[in-house]
Amino acid sequence: MPRRPAIAALGGGHGLFASLQALQLVTDKITAIVTVADDGGSSGQLRKEFDILPPGDLRMALAALCDNSEWGLQWADALQHRFAGDGPLGGHALGNLIIASLWDLLGDPIAGLDLVGRLLGARGRVLPMAAEPLRIEASVLGADPAEPDAVTDIVGQVEVATTPGRVLSVRLHPDPPLVCQEAVDAVYDADWVILGPGSWFTSVMPHLLVPDLREALVHTTAKRMLTLNMVMNTGETSGFSASDHLEVLAAHAPELHLDVVLADPSVVVDGGEQLRSTAESLGAEVVFADVADSDRPGAHDTLRLAAAYRDVVD
Repeated sequence: MPRRPAIAALGGGHGLFASLQALQLVTDKITAIVTVADDGGSSGQLRKEFDILPPGDLRMALAALCDNSEWGLQWADALQHRFAGDGPLGGHALGNLIIASLWDLLGDPIAGLDLVGRLLGARGRVLPMAAEPLRIEASVLGADPAEPDAVTDIVGQVEVATTPGRVLSVRLHPDPPLVCQEAVDAVYDADWVILGPGSWFTSVMPHLLVPDLREALVHTTAKRMLTLNMVMNTGETSGFSASDHLEVLAAHAPELHLDVVLADPSVVVDGGEQLRSTAESLGAEVVFADVADSDRPGAHDTLRLAAAYRDVVD
């Protein structure tokens, strides 16, 4: 049997969830490295009240890696379950409360995440990209519709993700962030590192703004793959083409080399020439693969994405 590759997958939210579900069909050596800047919903409340890492994206990554057994799937459903109503528990995901409880009990975020992974029979490990909760700040053009030519600073993941303006750049606070050393080690130990898919400025780019993690991404001997989203022109990337996504990455980490850019053919309108040209400037080959979910517009199909990953990795 050939050795299965070690893969470090970077991102957050639903994009990382989709990538991890596909990757666990490719290998059992997965490390998810998750953004920790969420400040909305259940995660934001727990973060504010207890001064902890926002657990939501970490919870989703754990659920994505659950063992494909009755036990694993039931616990994954339990982790994702949200309480209804307007009371104190309304809107909280059970998994967020479990993770926060274990952090309080153990006093160690990594140990808490590893314990939840054992409960799920997770096919891989989930780590935060930083050892402290982060805050995103963005420079945005036209954030105020009344002043379309003005550049203003917007603070907070939710505010950046929902701004009606064009995001020009993002920063993290504190600066520099305190890196999670286990995440750095995972990047150096990987055979492949995969960035994206996900919200570009709030889930993908933040990893490049942690200096030690960016340094590892630049100097690792692993191959580097960027997975593009299924929808280009939406939300915080309104007006962006597929090529623009790569240019944003290059602007935030100009020294970063890529090997592969994975894209569904539907994300380009010119046959992909502009995307190929931009990818080449980063050292990468564009691989087009039909990875769209025909039943969920804008989403990746797990089996198709897994097949695309396997073809590239092999």
